[in-house]
Amino acid sequence: MTGQTALTRRQQSLALVTLIVAVVLEIVDLTIVNTALPAISADFSANAEAVQWIVAGYALSFALLLMAGGRLGDSFGYRRMFLWGVAGFTLASLACGLARTAEELVAARLLQGGTGAIMSPQALALMQVLFDPLERVKKLALFGLVGGLASIAGPILGGLLIEADLMGLGWRLVFLINLPVGLFAFVTGWHFLPDRRSAHPAGFDTGGMLLLGGAVLGLLWPLPRSEAGWGPREWASLCCAAPLALWGWRHVKARVAARRPALFDPALLAIRPFRLGIGISVAFAAANAGFLLAFAFALQAERGQTPLVTGLLHMPFGFGAMLGIAVLGRNFLPRYGKWVMVAGGTTMLASAALVLAGIGLWALPWPALAPLLLVTGTGMGALSGCIMPVSVAQVGNDHAGAASGLLKTAQQLGGALGITMAGSVYFAWRGWLGLPPSGGTILVIGALLALCVVLAARLPDRIFAPKEAG
Repeated sequence: MTGQTALTRRQQSLALVTLIVAVVLEIVDLTIVNTALPAISADFSANAEAVQWIVAGYALSFALLLMAGGRLGDSFGYRRMFLWGVAGFTLASLACGLARTAEELVAARLLQGGTGAIMSPQALALMQVLFDPLERVKKLALFGLVGGLASIAGPILGGLLIEADLMGLGWRLVFLINLPVGLFAFVTGWHFLPDRRSAHPAGFDTGGMLLLGGAVLGLLWPLPRSEAGWGPREWASLCCAAPLALWGWRHVKARVAARRPALFDPALLAIRPFRLGIGISVAFAAANAGFLLAFAFALQAERGQTPLVTGLLHMPFGFGAMLGIAVLGRNFLPRYGKWVMVAGGTTMLASAALVLAGIGLWALPWPALAPLLLVTGTGMGALSGCIMPVSVAQVGNDHAGAASGLLKTAQQLGGALGITMAGSVYFAWRGWLGLPPSGGTILVIGALLALCVVLAARLPDRIFAPKEAG
């Protein structure tokens, strides 16, 4: 790093508060929107495609620009790019709150995701600068705790804001609440974050980003349009996805062979736990995002629950997730290895199906849904909490940063994929098989979680045994 000077304990604490606020801003904005979707849809008379892109657009632009955001910090300074990211995110939130049409809101959400991708990597990079390795473990644990609480608080806060309807703003408060928080993060970041950058920035792979990003867009763009039926453009988009992905893969391999900066190192995928971990990350994130979208929409559209009750019903799911991550995953993973993930995925599959069936088929009262949501969250936490440590268990230290970035990108892409898949089925469902829309999404979410279980079962028995790639 460049220009390092010792920081006092007070400076470190104030910088940590700034980074935590930024993490909360990012996580809350990802989870708060689901509660507001029915109100947004009614206000704009938005079609299914727009509703899905309001959520998926954020995750997609975040994923596509995440690795570039980390490289920008290396090159131009973590503090500078953090401030640019916070400022952009805050202005994008204002644009969301002022949107006059669904199309304007989708565009603002894409901008939110892109600026969040610039802001987020700088927080982890600055943690490396602020604290030594032993301190870092405790501080990152605090990040995990705060992130878990923020994911629970997001839907609840969304319900409260919509219910309050201050100044007649309704759902717009879900986005406008970011303005004072973003302003606080910008001011404190300006004053308290150290000015650091990498002494050896890795450079950029713009071609790889465009090719693989184009492949993802080609795959995702047609899915929300299934309600109106696919035409030549949708089929052409889908057909372009595979060739673009293959071209991007060859481009990245050629860049690595020529010792030039690449989007990622293909050698990482020769490591079996990492390769399977990428697949599990995508499938799990897709299932989780699809479930939360269908859950929030079904409660309000099929059962007539208020946004506040919908938000409150996220609490048992969130607490179960914290239990699964902090207790089950941490204590049982070293002993039972991959079977913790298999058990977690199986539990989430069964209980998530019961939750959605309880909403649409059986019309269970919401107190009866709470225990099922607690079990669903516990299974989710047991699975998700193991993905990162299992995936990077056999990755060398030289590739740790790239592997973590690739996993987080996979999770965001999976979230966007799950929203478009589950949303497309939910909004296009016509009561087939005698099931309501929430029942139809069980098929998609169940298939994704079953894929997680199959991939987890294929992991090595001795995951944490040192082993060379290839």
